[in-house]
Amino acid sequence: MTLGDTNMTYVDGMVAAVPEANKAAYLDHAKKTAELFKEAGALSVVECWGADVPEGKLTSMPMAVKLEEGETVVLSWISWPSKDARDAAWEKLMADERMAGMEMPFDGSRMIFGGFDVVLDA
Repeated sequence: MTLGDTNMTYVDGMVAAVPEANKAAYLDHAKKTAELFKEAGALSVVECWGADVPEGKLTSMPMAVKLEEGETVVLSWISWPSKDARDAAWEKLMADERMAGMEMPFDGSRMIFGGFDVVLDA
């Protein structure tokens, strides 16, 4: 796919700081939310546990999430068929009591996120 392809997907991307001691709880939380995202129409949900995420001098992922001692950076993304499908799904998800009842095993105030149009999928 390339720019201008009408079949392009839309991606929600997130970066967060997660306590290393909460890895199992994070994975459990991620599996539960992935089921809900897929039920709402997500094409895929990917969770990545930081293995080589260096601290930068000017900017970096650890700096962006204000990484603290004993934490690691987690990178996640959700692929949707389109932005419209994503917007409709998030509206449903925010009203879903299963989502409302979930506690995040990390400090959500330091999570960074955004929505992206896919311009290349090689």
